[in-house]
Amino acid sequence: MSTIPVKSLTEQTYFQIRDDILSCRHRPGTPLRIKKLCVEMGASLGAVREALSRLAAEGFLESTAQKGFTVAPVSVQDLEDLTRTRITIEGLCVREAIELGGIEWETDIVGAFHRLSRLPEANAISGTANIQAWSAANETFHSALVSACQSTWLLRIRAMLFDQADRYRRLRATSSSVDRDVVGEHRAIMEAVLERNADLACVLMAEHLQHTADIVVQLSLQNLGAEPGEDR
Repeated sequence: MSTIPVKSLTEQTYFQIRDDILSCRHRPGTPLRIKKLCVEMGASLGAVREALSRLAAEGFLESTAQKGFTVAPVSVQDLEDLTRTRITIEGLCVREAIELGGIEWETDIVGAFHRLSRLPEANAISGTANIQAWSAANETFHSALVSACQSTWLLRIRAMLFDQADRYRRLRATSSSVDRDVVGEHRAIMEAVLERNADLACVLMAEHLQHTADIVVQLSLQNLGAEPGEDR
């Protein structure tokens, strides 16, 4: 009888909890009880502890002595700081990608956009599966834009910032819908990148990221945190 390697079980536990945080099943400010997670996920104590420690190191959780782990809170100030930083890093990655990218890079961008444009935007649909599918396609598109960038550190920082911003974007997706031409925004960015117009691409990317942040703030970010007494 075959068994799943311990490392794989730990990875599965990590990704499940991470996805639950990103999808807002574990909302900001919610305490995560290790024993409860073990029961719910059928995971070992060691796997859950390791997953929570890793998520804390990545900024998704806060760890307090004697109190355990809590989903990292959200705030307008944090989102504004995150967005400013993303715009800077994303711009650096896009510029290098435009300088170094070849035909395969261009092809990947067009393919990623085609797939993304065929999916309904997350805030206009219901159902976790649909939101996750759009989020995955959105990440693929944005990653394709910068995939020709050869700076390991820039891409690593960018990926971390993208994940943190995705949590805010998904919080917005769980509230109400907004009138926004996301496909048009993505198409304009793609065209500027393919035309090798780095200045225009960076401006459009900055506007795109800022627009998302502004929408989150407009939808009363403070009211999107943990419900009183939730999971306590």
